[in-house]
Amino acid sequence: MLSEQTRSLVKATVPVLQQHGVALTSHFYRRMFEHNPELKNLFNQGHQHSGQQQQALAGAVLAYAQHIDDPSPLLPVLIRVAHKHVSLGIRAEHYPIVGKHLLASIREVLGEAAGDDLIQAWAEAYSLLADTLIGIENGMYGESANAAGGWSGWRPFRVARKEAESEEIVSFYLQPCDGGALPGFRPGQYVTVKRFVAEWGLSQPRQYSLSDAPNGEYLRISVKREDAAEGKPAGRMSNLLHREVQVGDVLELTAPQGDFFLHEDRYGPAVLISAGVGQTPMQAMLGRLLKRGGREVRFLHAARHGGAHAMGLKVRQLAERHPQLRIHVRYETPRAQDVRGIDYHAAGRLDLAELKEWALLPDADYYICGPLGFMRAQRDSLRGLGVAADRIHYEVFGSNPGDD
Repeated sequence: MLSEQTRSLVKATVPVLQQHGVALTSHFYRRMFEHNPELKNLFNQGHQHSGQQQQALAGAVLAYAQHIDDPSPLLPVLIRVAHKHVSLGIRAEHYPIVGKHLLASIREVLGEAAGDDLIQAWAEAYSLLADTLIGIENGMYGESANAAGGWSGWRPFRVARKEAESEEIVSFYLQPCDGGALPGFRPGQYVTVKRFVAEWGLSQPRQYSLSDAPNGEYLRISVKREDAAEGKPAGRMSNLLHREVQVGDVLELTAPQGDFFLHEDRYGPAVLISAGVGQTPMQAMLGRLLKRGGREVRFLHAARHGGAHAMGLKVRQLAERHPQLRIHVRYETPRAQDVRGIDYHAAGRLDLAELKEWALLPDADYYICGPLGFMRAQRDSLRGLGVAADRIHYEVFGSNPGDD
């Protein structure tokens, strides 16, 4: 337990963190990578360059300071962070390094305002937070390592098959190089894929949802190629995977993780709502639901047009074979060759209020994945239509409900 003095000192930094939090975390990352450049291999450098990681950490530090009296409301966030850390291979030995540079950054950025008492208070607060995360993560590492077909750390996988799903999404079917068994996982979870990026001279990790249900034969990821647009640079890893990685090549993977997954202990309908590449975890959920049977399924998907719509034919074929599955597809700007009634059902953006008679079902659970704005809109629409918050589940990347 932290002392009253420690908690008071940490709370006193809240206004400063609200105003200068991103400057602090930006300084922290620069400092840490300068002194420990090997850690660049653990962090998504695309997020570093865009400032996304700095903003996410600033928000996390601020939230911790605001809840220092009672951090229990942060537990769901800590569990989500722990899943990310385990997926990236962050271990207990990394926490002292992070702590050292975080405390040094507080002193260097705040200057005279960061006296010895404040630094000591933050040292105690950070130590408590680190111990909490280490405990959660050690349990996750142990669970992954001891599961049938599981492992801890990185495991090499060979690309057994590469299949284009749309003009911008490609699926990779991955099998373990060691010939060993594959683990089960909860449909909706992700893996981290690591590959050397020559341009940066670094191994880079990226997290991708598993896009097929557990099957004992392969793990599948479906990757959208991120092109340069509106001042945003092209995604290094997605383009590398699309252009350079071929059948027979090897990728390193961590075991499946993630707190967004299908609730298989429930028996009511499942409504899967996605946009763009956000349908990848829904494909895993859909596969499991149809294999097990017994639950009504609604599959709602939004895409820009037919060229960007991945797996459309596959889902239509599933609906033909499984009467409990009904689908609805929206194209924002259909092309001339896109056939209404076959490729898609309506033009424009997905609007649940328009579809409430079709999509809102008694005792249903709703799963949402897609760009941040899309998820917020669908979540807010469901709440406005009277759906209970505990029936709405959405993928969260970083510190918000959206990732490249």
